[in-house]
Amino acid sequence: MFREGPPSHTLLRLPLLQLLLLLVQAVGRGLGRANPAGGPLEDVVIERYHIPRACPREVQRGDYVRYHYNGTFEDGKKFDSSYDRTTLVAIVVGVGRLITGMDRGLMGMCVSERRRLIVPPHLGYGSIGVAGLIPPDATLYFDVVLLDVWNKADTVQVSTLLRPPHCPRMVQDSDFVRYHYNGTLLDGTAFDTSYSSGGTYDTYVGSGWLIKGMDQGLLGMCPGERRKIIIPPFLAYGEKGYGTVIPAHASLVFHVLLIDVHNPKDTVQLETLELPPGCVRRAVAGDFMRYHYNGSLMDGTLFDSSYSRNHTYNTYVGQGYIIPGMDQGLQGACVGERRRITIPPHLAYGENGTGDKIPGSAVLVFDVHVIDFHNPADPVEVTTLSRPPEPCNETAKPGDFVRYHYNCSLLDGTRLFSSHDYEVPQEATLGANKVIEGLDKGLQGMCVGERRQLVVPPHLAHGESGARGVPGSAVLLFEVELVSREEGLPAGYLFVWHEDPPANLFEDLDLNKDGEVPPEEFSTFIKAQVSEGKGRLMPGQDPEKIIGDMFQNQDRNQDGKITAEELKLKSDEDQERVHEEL
Repeated sequence: MFREGPPSHTLLRLPLLQLLLLLVQAVGRGLGRANPAGGPLEDVVIERYHIPRACPREVQRGDYVRYHYNGTFEDGKKFDSSYDRTTLVAIVVGVGRLITGMDRGLMGMCVSERRRLIVPPHLGYGSIGVAGLIPPDATLYFDVVLLDVWNKADTVQVSTLLRPPHCPRMVQDSDFVRYHYNGTLLDGTAFDTSYSSGGTYDTYVGSGWLIKGMDQGLLGMCPGERRKIIIPPFLAYGEKGYGTVIPAHASLVFHVLLIDVHNPKDTVQLETLELPPGCVRRAVAGDFMRYHYNGSLMDGTLFDSSYSRNHTYNTYVGQGYIIPGMDQGLQGACVGERRRITIPPHLAYGENGTGDKIPGSAVLVFDVHVIDFHNPADPVEVTTLSRPPEPCNETAKPGDFVRYHYNCSLLDGTRLFSSHDYEVPQEATLGANKVIEGLDKGLQGMCVGERRQLVVPPHLAHGESGARGVPGSAVLLFEVELVSREEGLPAGYLFVWHEDPPANLFEDLDLNKDGEVPPEEFSTFIKAQVSEGKGRLMPGQDPEKIIGDMFQNQDRNQDGKITAEELKLKSDEDQERVHEEL
């Protein structure tokens, strides 16, 4: 594509051409070549030996034409040729600037059409001829090919070859456009193409950077649209042409594909494609978001996609970690929302672009699906779904052993885990770091039979690294139902009595009264206390293992039996420790 400006040089016509273009007033009528009936020709004989398939326009009186020709006599001797001068004839037809026979012979011609014309003397140079060049009463033979035709009344001709179904915006004056083009003369001779340069042609419209006809022809185009633009010479390079590739008075034909358009005043454009119901929270600056996206240029060319990596894009919003346009476009989004974010280049990668897929001055279009977002300061969000009808005086607290059912999913509905898959409730001791912190907090305060929904931010779940089946930085959604609750034991205790322990504990433990308590006697005694409701073991653990641990704690010399000197209650041990510290 060429910018408007002075050409490198101007092509000049030779004086010989003017001889052909002079209108000669015939003094008398020459006899010329006989017509088929035996008499002289009365009019020009026209043989159309090549007619193009498409003829959008025929030469009419007053049109400006450009053509090549060879001129010969009946015996084949050449008297003139535009080819010898490598200069086309460029002239207005039908207004007396050509010999009458050529004026008539050119009428109705199509661009690229070839004709043979037989011009009798009275329609050529008559009985006078042209001294030294054309004898009197000469019949002239012309082989003509028409290369261009236009009229001063012409305007830019625009034909839409392809228009995309979706048109986000149309080109207006002062817009910046990126487009590809093939440029040809009206006869199809190529003079330039953007495709060979490896990049689009980038420029402002209506600001004098382009020839006037292209400025007009681009107006109203949509990204992805293809147009054929025919520009008359006076709206192109006029009488001077351009360098060696565009002759003077040449009509130009451009096949244009618009890649994108923006205005330096543009802001980020948002289009909501899908908004889930019940959006109670929208992303703000400082939130951490996980989202999927397809990134494309304005003509639909895909340059990147998170889906191809099977991983969300995770980042803080409004903190400068991403391009400014995306920072703006993600704010206000809901979890599960799908939105299209169109970002002008000054809010994306600017004039330089990035990598080999995003060219300079490119408008970027992101189709985004928000998976979840949270703020590092977020607590667990608890919503009660249902409570048991009967009054609830005791609720789950740290140390309690609980059984609960749960369903766990991501915020976009992706199912992760469920206790129902195992047909038994999940078990945990609250406050014992047995489950993620957010779930532990969400279970506290529940009544047996209560159902809750818990939204757990990643810093109270599996963090940035995630876990098996859980993506990094994922917000988790739980639906939990408390099935049962058992009172927990104080920290460090494996067994507690409901009332005071026996006054002579060792004698009660020593079932056979031999002065020592083996594991069997110890286990039998503890199990009896539990079954009689006098005490209870730590809930949620294997009773045999707990009793074994209790025995090991009391068998201080590890000889397999407990003596009266070894037996001490934990409360007594704790009291002794206090005295030692004092």
